[in-house]
Amino acid sequence: MIDLNLLRENPEAIRVSQRARGADEKLVDAAAAADSAWRKALQDFESLRAEQNASGKLVAQAAKEEKAALVAASQELAARVKAADSVAAEAQVALDGILFQIENVVIDGVPAGGEDDFVVLREVGTKATFNFEPRDHVAIGEALDIIDIERGAKISGSRFYFLKGWGARLELALMNMALDLASKADFTPLITPTLVRPEVMAGTGFLGSHADEIYYLPADDLYLTGTSEVALAGYHRDEIIDVSAGPIRYAGWSTCYRREAGSHGKDTRGILRVHQFNKLEMFSYVAPEDAEAEHLRLLDLEEQMLQACELAYRVIDTAAGDLGSSAARKYDSEAWVPSQQTYRELTSSSNCTTFQARRLNVRYRREDGKTAPVATLNGTLATTRWLVAILETHQQADGSVRVPAALRPYLGGIEFITAKVRA
Repeated sequence: MIDLNLLRENPEAIRVSQRARGADEKLVDAAAAADSAWRKALQDFESLRAEQNASGKLVAQAAKEEKAALVAASQELAARVKAADSVAAEAQVALDGILFQIENVVIDGVPAGGEDDFVVLREVGTKATFNFEPRDHVAIGEALDIIDIERGAKISGSRFYFLKGWGARLELALMNMALDLASKADFTPLITPTLVRPEVMAGTGFLGSHADEIYYLPADDLYLTGTSEVALAGYHRDEIIDVSAGPIRYAGWSTCYRREAGSHGKDTRGILRVHQFNKLEMFSYVAPEDAEAEHLRLLDLEEQMLQACELAYRVIDTAAGDLGSSAARKYDSEAWVPSQQTYRELTSSSNCTTFQARRLNVRYRREDGKTAPVATLNGTLATTRWLVAILETHQQADGSVRVPAALRPYLGGIEFITAKVRA
């Protein structure tokens, strides 16, 4: 949720943000009008309640012969107070309904535009080249008997799969290496719930334009999460937390679920865009003034993982229209996928400023003793789709796959995955 003070003092900043996102600027004027109506209704209620309190004292002090009339007047006033309270509550609901439609205000310098308007910040590493005809990750995985797409579809339908043998172990190795890196960087590991309440899902901003990508269980009124960010953001809901000694950091390991609505025909081959996958997500609660520095720290950890996996990649500053409603800035790290001859996103890190914390009522105590919303940030450190880039980048002419050196300790020290090696 956006800051009401910003709406009152500098609505143009919100309009500029909406314009950069390609979102509706008229919502800003609607929110300002709703805010004015709510404040007036609240003022009317508080004025009547003050009058009611004064009236109560008069009744208590009145002479016996005056009390009947004063009591009657007090009862009439009580009815007016109740009605004014109802009007103020309705005005707040109307205001919140508009505020929840306004996306987070983007940080200065974020590129305007949509999905194709990102800015490349850097390219790192050397793209893989081969002196043989390279295969895609599906062909590699099937030949090594480590990915089974056919049986995944037989059991669950399209965009499902089995990881088998060294495929399963490779994913676990990747996740454990990421968890070790996160732990050394002061992130507390959490295995998170993958079912959350609607208010938590809404609080993180995922029930907006992408709500159709989320699995919902109506009988239980619960949502399946597409990232542990949701549970991690709700972890301190309705709490005042202490960030005086620095950020509070978590690394959430969970299975994730996405309907991939609107992606029909896109990446139907393999495990790049699937309905179920595993992910390790970093999540930080910080004082707002420390958010941008923490964002760069998350990005650095993601780049350390990519380099440890010996992948060529680029980092992009995502354009405003492709941020998602909660993010004020997002950096994507995209690995080179040889079979597609292009970069594909493996990680993203987002600075959500105080947007999620306002919705979820997560606060910290400032130096002046007052409470205020914290800033929240998230970043992906490992996920199933990394296997696509790892298998394709490190494939060998004999059909084997070279295991990056950093991953070998998590795989019993093996240097190559071959069809002859048993997991």
